[in-house]
Amino acid sequence: PTRRSSDLKEFFVLDCEGKSVRPAAMVFTGIIEEMGTVASIKKSEKLTMWDGSVGEGFVFVVECSVALEGAYIGCSIAVNGVCLTATEITATSFSANCAPETLRKTNFRQIQVGDKVNVERSMKGTDRISGHIVQGHVDEAGTIRSFRKEGDSLWVQINASKELLRLIVQKGYIAVDGTSLTVCEVNRDQGWFNLMLISHTQQCVVLPTRRVGDLVNLEADAVGKYVGSLVGTQIMDRIDVLEQQVKQSRMLAALTALVLAAVVVKSFKK
Repeated sequence: PTRRSSDLKEFFVLDCEGKSVRPAAMVFTGIIEEMGTVASIKKSEKLTMWDGSVGEGFVFVVECSVALEGAYIGCSIAVNGVCLTATEITATSFSANCAPETLRKTNFRQIQVGDKVNVERSMKGTDRISGHIVQGHVDEAGTIRSFRKEGDSLWVQINASKELLRLIVQKGYIAVDGTSLTVCEVNRDQGWFNLMLISHTQQCVVLPTRRVGDLVNLEADAVGKYVGSLVGTQIMDRIDVLEQQVKQSRMLAALTALVLAAVVVKSFKK
């Protein structure tokens, strides 16, 4: 059965005119609420577009329980760190459409029916942020390089692109399959970073069940991306200015050399 508005009173607020409305959709925190199960992955050729025409796409159905509490058509639910829009809700599952960009950028292209996935509802404005701000916008799919046990903890080493590694810093945040984790080491020369999972986290997320070579969704800290973009632009602007100054200095030096050469030649002729 579809959720009714009467079941969701605690999720409604009043606007400035006293009307009952749903609060604005929030981001995620990277604290996984449950591990759901992929119930089906279907390719559909009859997905309705804005103009009434139909297009081809994929529909994922995820079985879960916690994420369905307060869920409504159009709400945001993160699956393996990917922000998805619920298009259908039943008593035991929700459905979501996946765009081609989602399949290209994420490990959804490897997911199979029966796989466990991390699930988190979008946060409310009154929630604590026990992890960090996760947008659900995956930057790329990295590859698991190795696992290593140390006591009751688990080291995980993950390959990532040079572009993404520029945004990953030691002791900074990283979302791996939607899980907020702390980066331990970054090796940009060899193209990897690593992290450590405590025993509690190992029981709550899908990462320990993966195998070496599997893809994991990676999202760099949003704050770092904005700062990196800003600083990077400024640096490039400065580099451009310096290059122009160098070119001008070289031209001036060359012109000066020509003038001096001309003076020397003229003096010899005398």
